[in-house]
Amino acid sequence: MATVVLQLVGEGKIKLDDSVDHYLPGLIRTEHYDGRKITVRQLLQHTSGLPDYLEAPFWEDLEAHRWDHFEPLETVKQALALPPPEGRTPDGFYYSNTNYNLAGMIVHKVTGRPIGTEIKKRLIKPLGLRGTFWPGDRTSLPKPALRGYVVQRGKLVDKTAWNVSAADASGALVSTGADATTFWTALWSGDLLAPAQLAEMKKTVKDDLGEDYGLGVERYERTPGVVAWGHSGYMESGHKFRNAVTDDGKRAVTLLIGSEKFNEAKVDSVIEKLIRDLR
Repeated sequence: MATVVLQLVGEGKIKLDDSVDHYLPGLIRTEHYDGRKITVRQLLQHTSGLPDYLEAPFWEDLEAHRWDHFEPLETVKQALALPPPEGRTPDGFYYSNTNYNLAGMIVHKVTGRPIGTEIKKRLIKPLGLRGTFWPGDRTSLPKPALRGYVVQRGKLVDKTAWNVSAADASGALVSTGADATTFWTALWSGDLLAPAQLAEMKKTVKDDLGEDYGLGVERYERTPGVVAWGHSGYMESGHKFRNAVTDDGKRAVTLLIGSEKFNEAKVDSVIEKLIRDLR
């Protein structure tokens, strides 16, 4: 998502420090939030001050909306009805899926095409990502697929099938481990962004874990001298994502995990060892 926005920045169609209101006039004007004071950069870096739409009471029972279709505007409106989030870092960081759904709406506005279409045109086709697609209202995964499990009444239950349309630009895209590795390698090798835009992506602030967060990317240096970038993710279906790619784009690791219950420290340790030792 951030890569598509930065490509449009390179084409002169979006400016990182333009306001959200510049592209979506009048959408954010409430007692607590003003789109004239929120920039595109802040959306991508989660420093906008907007709450996560998933914190709305509507989402307390995820199962109740498992098969429902949602438009990104619905999720934004849910977020705007919430009070300002607590727990922002001194840099203003607060992870909010609302930010990326808004960024997707901006992409739609400036290109005339939905974000899923732009991702297909700009990333999926050029990179030959055969296992990556925008699901829309599709609730199943093509076989072979990693099943997803969540804890329900003390047991792990298969929740693989899910309508993820609400996630939209903040996480609806379906991919494979191999395709994700291909994407990250291409991105960090400079094949997808011009040097100026890649440099913008790497400008970081401290996130809520005290680590460095750029424009849609996390910076890791858990092994001294080995700088890596990546991101993590989680879906209601129980699928989790962990990855890392070295600063030069020459080594990359992607792990897909089919359960919300696992030893995160052990997984991170595996990634660190692989990213250090792969040649």
